[in-house]
Amino acid sequence: MESVKLTEYSHGAGCGCKISPMLLDEILHTTRKVSVYPDLLVGNSDKDDAAAFDLGNGTSVLSTTDFFMPIVDDPFIFGQIAATNALSDIYAMGGKPLMAISIFGWPIDKLSADVAKEVIDGGRSICEEAGIPLAGGHSIDSPEPIFGLAVTGLVENKHLMKNSNAKEDCHIFLTKPLGIGILSTAQKQKKIEDGDIDPAIKAMTTLNKIGADLAKLDGVIAMTDVTGFGLLGHLVEICEASKISSEIYFDKVPLLPNVEKYRQLGCIPGGAKKNFMSYGSKISEMTQQQREILCDAQTSGGLLIMVETRALDSFMEFTKQNGLHLDSIGKTILKGEYVVEIV
Repeated sequence: MESVKLTEYSHGAGCGCKISPMLLDEILHTTRKVSVYPDLLVGNSDKDDAAAFDLGNGTSVLSTTDFFMPIVDDPFIFGQIAATNALSDIYAMGGKPLMAISIFGWPIDKLSADVAKEVIDGGRSICEEAGIPLAGGHSIDSPEPIFGLAVTGLVENKHLMKNSNAKEDCHIFLTKPLGIGILSTAQKQKKIEDGDIDPAIKAMTTLNKIGADLAKLDGVIAMTDVTGFGLLGHLVEICEASKISSEIYFDKVPLLPNVEKYRQLGCIPGGAKKNFMSYGSKISEMTQQQREILCDAQTSGGLLIMVETRALDSFMEFTKQNGLHLDSIGKTILKGEYVVEIV
């Protein structure tokens, strides 16, 4: 297979390709009369991770899609990351995936079919790890490489995680460290040192499978995954849907190794700046460091989880038994002047 650097063929990278939250709100706003579907338990009103349609037997079918341009140069790893990221939406809703179909765009005049095959194989390997088939898909000839999945899942209605479920006095947890956008930008700018991108790749290719089990725990009441809008953007979505505010303890937020080094070298993704412009007015005063890390556009990031105080001990014990050693990074509070306060 030819040697390629996929990131050289795209203007963006990973979930940093997302349209900004502010512009997306403008695009989705409509003056048309919208039909009401009683069996649609979750649509796009509260910016949840996936749609949920009630099957009438105590369960709902989940449906989501996610795709983007290369965030790494290796085609197989790009396929793995894109697939892991797409599957995360199902886990974040408390469900289990059933099958996936691929979304694939390829610049056929620039990159060979052999390279394209590696991308698909990377996605297929993650689907196999999740225990589901990559059952089909659709492809187009596009100016830049694009890959992702449309995923169908299933969830018990009583375990359905919705952004509007959160309430005051919950502890906030994050299952993967931040900094993916900064490190991937350092790679794109050719500033990354040998081995420094490896922890980010490991994080981006780790399935958020535990979400389906966490949703069944008493006291876990809301969950989302942290992707292109950054930690603050996705936390704002939960708080606004639930009509509460929250505090974030910046010193407790986990970071990937060497994030601060590359941040100081100016490796700040454009997505972080778009994120702050979209929701910065809803956040209390921040330092430049806090802004650039907490708004950093993640790709295939961790789960952001709201846990009632009464269930804290059992939650900590369960996550520890499953190899996660987590600290609370904040708390939900009564709705105040700011949606999120940095303390």
